[in-house]
Amino acid sequence: MKSIKELYKVGNGPSSSHTIGPKKAAEFFKNKYPNAKSYRAKLYGSLAATGKGHLTDWVIKNEIAPKEIEIIWHYNEELPLHPNGIEFEALDDSNNCLGKWRVYSIGGGALKDEAGTFEETQNVYDLKSMNQILNWTESNGKTICDYVEEREGAEIWDYLGGIWNVMKDSIQRGLDKEGSLPGVLKLARKASSYYSKAQNSSEFMQKINLTFAYALAVAEENASGGVVVTAPTCGSCGVVPGVLYLLKKTYNFSDSKILRALATAGIVGNLAKHNASISGAEVGCQGEIGVACAMAAAASTKLWGGTPAQIEYAAEMGLEHHLGLTCDPIAGLVQIPCIERNAMAASRAFECAVFALNSDGKHRISLDEVIDTMGQTGRDLQAGYRETSRAGLAKKWDILCQKFNSVCFTTNQA
Repeated sequence: MKSIKELYKVGNGPSSSHTIGPKKAAEFFKNKYPNAKSYRAKLYGSLAATGKGHLTDWVIKNEIAPKEIEIIWHYNEELPLHPNGIEFEALDDSNNCLGKWRVYSIGGGALKDEAGTFEETQNVYDLKSMNQILNWTESNGKTICDYVEEREGAEIWDYLGGIWNVMKDSIQRGLDKEGSLPGVLKLARKASSYYSKAQNSSEFMQKINLTFAYALAVAEENASGGVVVTAPTCGSCGVVPGVLYLLKKTYNFSDSKILRALATAGIVGNLAKHNASISGAEVGCQGEIGVACAMAAAASTKLWGGTPAQIEYAAEMGLEHHLGLTCDPIAGLVQIPCIERNAMAASRAFECAVFALNSDGKHRISLDEVIDTMGQTGRDLQAGYRETSRAGLAKKWDILCQKFNSVCFTTNQA
């Protein structure tokens, strides 16, 4: 498996696969053909179906500027390796093609080209399942985050320190902002009001309301194109920081403990990414929100003194109870149901952690088995439920708009 640095990335929302990945790809292609007069980008599958709402065209044009680039949308066609495919072309003065490149945005801002060599980084982790990692911790009397430090080196803590700072900044910015989010839905920001109401809540309700506020703050920053951390993706970026921020504020955990929890969560996310997928276009929202919940549950259990077995159990529950979750964003925007899902998953992560801590860590279905099931379930989902906005809530929105003649943005154009 790759470094958890490849999992925790800093970038602008609203979508790691639709903005961070395409931005990086456009930058690479422009640098490869710097003398081109203009460029062309053909977007396929999910990148085309929800690209406008996810700002894919905007981020590509912004990266190529001041030169021109033509965007062509292939809404009903996918390239062979992944639903998020792009084909770039560099053009001369006579519009002749100087070169082309097919690349795939495979989730979390990561890229892969057809040669399978783009962005290939060295494997850091020799163990590729949670069962193997648990055996390692038991044999060596160490923790999951000890395994991270052994494989990544002590410098990983400086990196995670930077990640934690970005997470905190995104929460603080999100709590301070009001008004509506960009896009046709004119969705009102809620984090600020939830935070204010939490101050006057009972002790029990206050923790729940603060969890919602912190997760909403990051998810709303992401929806507005703000700087966030993929954890594991932009669409699910509010869950882990929302949970960790509440625990930090409530129990005054040291930053070093928070970083160890982040490392533990990173292993869970890495296993899901390596053995299945974290791409909503490939496996639905179970690969984004489900994995984020598993990561946050693992981090919470770690902070509360859980054993490696209890950490694994909490993560397993966090993902198991999101199996089959569809990715059907209304109007192709990372807003409904995405933002609320961040708040709900953050709350559920605490429940998974508490449940696991009350156990001895023994249970029938392993995290490895749930990750494998998540991958298979995602492949079985119809394409309309995998970040194309052609089914589920997105389709219901279109029907309602047509019925009441409301302003509506339809992404699945022919």
